[in-house]
Amino acid sequence: MTDPTTGAHQDGEPRDEPPAGPRPLGADRSPTGEPAVDTALARLADADHLDVNGHLAVYEDVHGDLREALAALDRAPGPSGAPAPMGSPASHDTRS
Repeated sequence: MTDPTTGAHQDGEPRDEPPAGPRPLGADRSPTGEPAVDTALARLADADHLDVNGHLAVYEDVHGDLREALAALDRAPGPSGAPAPMGSPASHDTRS
């Protein structure tokens, strides 16, 4: 425990400590091969320079982008953008 007035620990010896404040998590982000997902995950680095109370906005944005990328998988390819018919491979319907 540190004495806030002297900066010394309980044993009386001052210690070099990193400054309080935001520090990068240093989490590895490996490419997924899906551009929309890779872009969204890269945005997580935006939280590295923010205080904790600023993380939520970044996480919500990234979450929304990832949800959109996932929803795009359920849309049929082609100009209509209509959902794939039930039972087709693109529908990912595993119900029997």
